[in-house]
Amino acid sequence: MTSDPKLLLHRLFTVAVAAVAADTTVPPALPPPPKGRTVVIGAGKAAAAMARAVEENWTGDLSGLVVTRYGHRLPTERIEVLEAGHPYPDSAGQDAARRILEMARGLTEDDLLLCLISGGGSSLLALPAPGLTLADKQAVGKALLRCGATIGEINTVRKHLSAIKGGRLAAAAWPAPCVTLAVSDVPGDDPSIIASGPTVPDPSTFADARAVLAKYGIAPPPAVAAHLERASEETPKPGDPRLAKAETRIIARPADALAAAARLVREHGLTPVVLGDDLEGEARELGAAHAALARKAAPGTVILSGGETTVTVRGNGRGGRNVEYLAGLCIALDGAPGVWALAADTDGIDGTEDNAGALFGPDSLARARASGIDPAALLADNDAHGLFSALGDLVVTGPTRTNVNDFRAILVLPTGH
Repeated sequence: MTSDPKLLLHRLFTVAVAAVAADTTVPPALPPPPKGRTVVIGAGKAAAAMARAVEENWTGDLSGLVVTRYGHRLPTERIEVLEAGHPYPDSAGQDAARRILEMARGLTEDDLLLCLISGGGSSLLALPAPGLTLADKQAVGKALLRCGATIGEINTVRKHLSAIKGGRLAAAAWPAPCVTLAVSDVPGDDPSIIASGPTVPDPSTFADARAVLAKYGIAPPPAVAAHLERASEETPKPGDPRLAKAETRIIARPADALAAAARLVREHGLTPVVLGDDLEGEARELGAAHAALARKAAPGTVILSGGETTVTVRGNGRGGRNVEYLAGLCIALDGAPGVWALAADTDGIDGTEDNAGALFGPDSLARARASGIDPAALLADNDAHGLFSALGDLVVTGPTRTNVNDFRAILVLPTGH
């Protein structure tokens, strides 16, 4: 293996992200051109890269619009790329969603709606249901993101406050065929959860959405409460004839990223142990649980995992779920010799900060304490970003323009290394 544990961890992350990049995954999944027009729409952190990959590999008529997060734009020629707010929706996302819905409504059975969907699309396609405002959606979304709800629970609510999610976009495109290329960022790769499934039948209900809010004690704005109680227009369900021509192709999965990293681990003469690509739970608690696994792991092991953890925000600090996981892991390991780790979001942005994640080594806690930093106090304040920033151990990549969620690697050095 390389003599530098940090370098190896960075390489594992780089290889994992490259395996799910749009220029690799989009071309082989493209459908044949239709008799009529091809309109491309999309939303998510990978939307711009996916749009450019379509342009570079498509023959014939092509136009459309995709929306991505601020700072994730790429130059395109035939497909317009807009930027909007994430993780909290804004008016730019609302305007983009309205335009996308109108594009879908103007198609015929000879045309094709090609949808490019990736994680982040729920916030970026911010079109409130009739009777609701953007402020209503913002208030509910912020409460859900801070309470520790899972992505499936969050998107169940989002779909029932939206005029475009939960299959409504595909229904609007009827009778045109709708082909969705999706980059999965959700545990289990359920297409109805990815970006709240705008082109996928929705098995959840208004009652499910109300139950999520009740579970976490969230009191929504009056208009939202009334809308969910009224339940006047359900999302399209499996078997809805308007979605008979809708097809979803998942082109990149968290498992693909982990498999690429595992291959590199083997090339370095180490042993990969893949815990799974769908791990959930409170970030700091999962970190502590993984510390116990690392202590028992054989020297020369690399423990890999993916999924989407949650953070219940109780403090006033900064930091996303990856640095929170890593802080929990680091504190629980308490300087165990020979153990290094990296945790980062494959989109390059952990939470709302400018870092993808962070890494640490056996000396991290000692360095922090020598500098007068109390890691446990920072974690209690949800300020894991502050901890790793002070240590100089943030992982900063900039936007990767893909998104298969979290990537975690724990390296247990070989004996004598």
